[in-house]
Amino acid sequence: MSETSTNTLQYRVDGREDAPVLVIGPSLGTTWHMWDRQIPELTREWRVVRFDLPGHGGAPAQPFTSVAELGDRLLATLDGIGVQRFGYAGCSLGGAVGLDLALRAPHRVASLALVATSPRFGSADEFRQRGVMVRANGLEPMARMAPEQWFTPVFAGAQPAIVDWAVQMVRTTDPACYIAACEALAVFDVREALGRIGVPALVLVGSEDQVTGPAEARTLVAGIADARLAVVPGASHLAPVEQPAAVTDLLCEHFAGSAQEASGTLTVPPLPAGPAPAAEPVPAAPVAEAGEGGRPDPYEKGLGLRREMLGDAHVDQALADDPDGAFQGLVTRYAWGEVWGREGLDRRTRSAVTLTALIAGGHREALADHTRAALRNGLSPEEIREIVLHAGVYCGLPAAETGLRVVARVIEEETTPPA
Repeated sequence: MSETSTNTLQYRVDGREDAPVLVIGPSLGTTWHMWDRQIPELTREWRVVRFDLPGHGGAPAQPFTSVAELGDRLLATLDGIGVQRFGYAGCSLGGAVGLDLALRAPHRVASLALVATSPRFGSADEFRQRGVMVRANGLEPMARMAPEQWFTPVFAGAQPAIVDWAVQMVRTTDPACYIAACEALAVFDVREALGRIGVPALVLVGSEDQVTGPAEARTLVAGIADARLAVVPGASHLAPVEQPAAVTDLLCEHFAGSAQEASGTLTVPPLPAGPAPAAEPVPAAPVAEAGEGGRPDPYEKGLGLRREMLGDAHVDQALADDPDGAFQGLVTRYAWGEVWGREGLDRRTRSAVTLTALIAGGHREALADHTRAALRNGLSPEEIREIVLHAGVYCGLPAAETGLRVVARVIEEETTPPA
């Protein structure tokens, strides 16, 4: 077990000291123990470094804001133990870290295995809604859904002890770190950058994976020049747990050819001084096009903010309801691009101000929309109810009473866990 600082990760090392290094990353909601069944075989040839995500498995609860920040913490951890070059395998969010490192630090990664991974995980809406659900209810709803998402029904029925273990992993995760990971995945998108990955990549997916399935795996294989696909029969999202022997064999075969490349072991000194090979930055989300004077176009900026806070379905419908686009263009450019896009107030504060103004004006439909946005911007249901109570004093009790009914309905819709 390792000690961590704010810019490093909790890690564990197995295997002999003179072996090449293989770094292994976990999925969201799991710990390094998801790889336990692979360790005996991998450590025959490799010095295996496993890490826990912040707030997972007893690791310090230090949320990260992006996949790139998580990658930077991992590199700082490896620097601290003298690892320069390494093979890397990761599952789901752990695989996203591998993609990020292969793009931003290609001089460090010798070979890559991407398990249950996608260059774009679902939609931003899905992950932001998951964050709202956890903020309102804690991790119990996510824990209850984990067996269904991670394992095939046959495996779950035959292995109740492993299912219980999986549920407990989620339950004991720090909620703030889980939410931060959801927010990071919401903006993770490296589809356009895959062609820059120059290391050999194994793309491994369970045939029954409903989270990041074979279609996402084929996108990776099509985009990465030196990549091959391996579909594991009878496995869902956590293939290393469900089909450990098949996954272990595939990993050993893939990494056998890169052992010499990943010869930066734990016994070498820390990285030498001097500049590392330059790597192009990977944007976490699409960058707004430049407008006049080289400044970002407020329309594109505003449209991105609207989609983040109100959801794609809402924005698409609003645009469709405005045939000539004049009104929606005005709202998007000035309300969202110019005002919501300013840095003088954070989003939580702007949501609080907006809710108060809408209550005062009696704008019930807009109040419903911005209650959803407020939940996505990090306000809890309790904080939103406090805003309504406060507005009742300064905006009038009848307006606040109407507002409370609207707010209560939206909160119930957005935060009630699925049956």
